[in-house]
Amino acid sequence: MLKSEIKRVLGLMSGTSFDGVDAAVLETDGEVIHAFGQTAFRPYSNAERAALRAVMGCWPDAPEVEEAAEIIESAHAEVMAQFDGVELAGFHGQTLAHDPRGRGTHQAGSGAVLAMVAGYPVVWDFRSADVRLGGQGAPLAPFYHFALAQHIGADAPLVFLNLGGVGNLTWVDPRKAKPDAPGALLAFDTGPANAPMDDLCHTRLGLACDKGGAMAATGTVDRAIVDAFLDDPYFFRVPPKSLDRSFAAMQDRVAHLSDVDALATLAECCAASVAAGVDYLPQPPARVLVCGGGRHNTDLMARIAAHLPCPVDPVEAVGLDGDMIEAQAFAYLAMRVARGLPTSCPTTTGVAASVGGGQISAP
Repeated sequence: MLKSEIKRVLGLMSGTSFDGVDAAVLETDGEVIHAFGQTAFRPYSNAERAALRAVMGCWPDAPEVEEAAEIIESAHAEVMAQFDGVELAGFHGQTLAHDPRGRGTHQAGSGAVLAMVAGYPVVWDFRSADVRLGGQGAPLAPFYHFALAQHIGADAPLVFLNLGGVGNLTWVDPRKAKPDAPGALLAFDTGPANAPMDDLCHTRLGLACDKGGAMAATGTVDRAIVDAFLDDPYFFRVPPKSLDRSFAAMQDRVAHLSDVDALATLAECCAASVAAGVDYLPQPPARVLVCGGGRHNTDLMARIAAHLPCPVDPVEAVGLDGDMIEAQAFAYLAMRVARGLPTSCPTTTGVAASVGGGQISAP
């Protein structure tokens, strides 16, 4: 276990949007952010993306998972080779299945393999310990969001909203002393975000996404579909709570709509789910800071802002890199694991008590 010292840590994240691997260096002691370092992005090829999509929902015992894991490890090894002077890495892996009340959680890819390739220790399997102790295993970025709120000098509660394949938010009170202090954090998945829109673009149009939300902005929302979506039991569960890349039936719900109307409806579903989540917060946030790919969707950002009574801005408004926050988070969490500090708590994942997840593999 490490003592309190500042290390140069590399965080690696591959999310449910299957766009590729984000990598970012953070200089931290696992409590305070001392400096942001180099970043990189390694996109998945179309063939790699198709192979990973094909194993969504699969558990480690599925024979096709081994090939997918090799793709994931190879992509991560490539991006890791671009960094010098790294002392430790945090490897999230690729989530293929997440069923915290059933079979558990499955992030494909081996940190042990990457440690051998990179030549320095790798922290991985961040979610399993939390799940074993009754937590949802997600979201895991909230402890980092707490550090970010203090880093930017926030003096009132605010929300970090991540719009990836799935949306999640963290309500932070930066006036608290530490992330697992009572009242410091509340975090949960809000609902599907980019994934349904990206899936529709991929399936119908052969496109990766609706760039900037340009098509959705010209469409008409089907209110009946949005209302039916909001009737899902998930939205009535008190947080903390988490999703996998679910709500697959959304494609069927909009199947009869034109491309632009379907995209507008899916975007409105995302925005409405964020608004539903905000209703559960301890007190209204002073502002919402948005990270993840969804912040580039102008139409989606406008829809979310229309639902909320506070400013909604990309995290770049406070000098942060919205593409790299999740990767940075796993650098931060890796350092916490190395120091034996907790990485989740009852108000972030629903775990019974503060717990540190992750295992460390040496070269």
